[in-house]
This record gives sequence, C-alpha cells and structure tokens, in this order.
Amino acid sequence: MTIIIIVLSYFLGSIPTGFLFGKFLKNIDLRLIGSGSTGATNVLRNVGKWPAFFVFIIDVGKGLLAVKLSQSYTNQHLFEVLAGISAVSGHIWPIWLKGKGGKAVATGLGMFIALSWKVGFASLGIFLIILSKSKIVSLSSILAAFFLPLFMFLDIGVTNHPYFLISLVVSILVILKHRTNIRRLIKGEESKINSLNK
Repeated sequence: MTIIIIVLSYFLGSIPTGFLFGKFLKNIDLRLIGSGSTGATNVLRNVGKWPAFFVFIIDVGKGLLAVKLSQSYTNQHLFEVLAGISAVSGHIWPIWLKGKGGKAVATGLGMFIALSWKVGFASLGIFLIILSKSKIVSLSSILAAFFLPLFMFLDIGVTNHPYFLISLVVSILVILKHRTNIRRLIKGEESKINSLNK
C-alpha cells in the first residue's frame, strides 16, 4: 500500500495545472514561452492574474494532499516525506509533459504546510515579505527556499529527522530550478510583477 500511495503522489503532483490553463484559456504551450515553466509565475506573465492564482492554489493542494494521503495510512515520518517528495517530483518532472514542469515552489509549500504548518507558513511569510519589497517572484521563491531548512530546524531541533532532510533537499531543488532566474537577477534583468500588464 505504501508503494501505491507514493506512486499516486507522483501522479497527483504531475497534474500539469499551469499547462492546462494555458492550453484551454489561450491555446499556448507554456513550455515554449516565457521562462518555459508551467508554474504560476509563468501563468501570471502569459495567461493572467486569476488563472495564476488558481494554478498556485491547485499546485499547493497537490503537495498538501499527497502528504495528507500518506498520513491517513500511517504516521511514519519517512513515508510522509516520500509521498511529499514524490508529488514535488511529479510537479517538476511530469510524465505527461516529457519531464518539463514547474519549479516546485507551490507544491513544495503544500507539502511543508502538511508536514509542519509552522514551517510552511513561515516560508510563505518570507516569500510574501520579499515579494512586497522587491516585486520579484523568483527572488522571493529563492529566499523562501533558502530559509526553509532553518525554519525546519528551529521547529524540530534536530538535523537527522526526515523532515529536516527533505527541507534541505527541496531547498536545493527549488534553488537549482531557478538557475536562469539567478543569472537574470545578477544582471538586473529579472521581471517584476508590477511590470506585467496582465
């Protein structure tokens, strides 16, 4: 049963929310425009504000639901983590889109809200604070990911717990998925949300 839930979590995470919104609302393939990501930020830039909002909420739900599904079966922390990272992996590398998905920010947030709501909302708080000051989504995501392991350590107090280890893995994954954004940030070329006309 544990294997089934982990596999289901991957397929749950792999639901290409942003891609579907782009296709149905504007007949565009988000993988071919903008950042090439199917996440909410690229939806915001190329489809619109409300579609981006719904994509974000659904993507958060994918990570949260995967962990909650595992928790309904067992309270083993390692199993919860495996279900969560399966959903995140599905979001980043969806089988339906030949492995080209989003950057795991929203789905990762959902996973951590389910694992530890304090850590999840602390990371969301960092994201919102940085976003309100900089108006740059990628910078906000990168810094929220950077502080994620610290928040988890402050919450559980140890570094050999599955929750801390997965916070470290997801932090690295999110930052690596933003490599091109980091290069644009260094050059001062990254887009701000107040410069978007959608």
